[in-house]
Amino acid sequence: MKKIILLPLFVVFGLALVSGCVTIRTWPDSERNAENKMDVIQEKIGDGLKTGALSPDQSQLFLTKLKDIRTDYTALRGKRVYRDEWDRLLARLDALEEEINRAHARPSKIEEPRNGDRIVSLQRRIDDGRISGRLPRTEEREFQARLDAIRRDYSRMTEEGRSTSYEERTDLSRRLDSLEADLNRFR
Repeated sequence: MKKIILLPLFVVFGLALVSGCVTIRTWPDSERNAENKMDVIQEKIGDGLKTGALSPDQSQLFLTKLKDIRTDYTALRGKRVYRDEWDRLLARLDALEEEINRAHARPSKIEEPRNGDRIVSLQRRIDDGRISGRLPRTEEREFQARLDAIRRDYSRMTEEGRSTSYEERTDLSRRLDSLEADLNRFR
């Protein structure tokens, strides 16, 4: 009778032992998969920064998230853990990759030359007009004074990273357009 009672007890104990051995172990495939995903994500962040699809702030945010995941990866690597710990880490990597893909997919705004570039270009044109003699002295002084005023306003708008309103940027661009049109008369 004792043997009959002990047999099911041994079977249950054996199954518990086997299931425990199966679930708590190292997961080299998951390690390699996580390493590959982290490399791909790192590359996507770098490419996005190079192409301008990601701003420096976005890139820094993504790199910080990746660093946190990499820290957790280092804690799991080579250790005997449950499978779901690796699954959670891989799910975080997938979510980060998807977030980066969404940021890449946002349509980038095709802009005209920036106001700073336009100011430099107009300064060159004024200088060229003065050197070549195409600009009369009075017009050259007037154009230079207008450009200096625009440059001061532009510097004020961009100092210390302050955000500018749409109206301010539009007004500056309109003034640059006007100066450029006036300069075109003396070609």
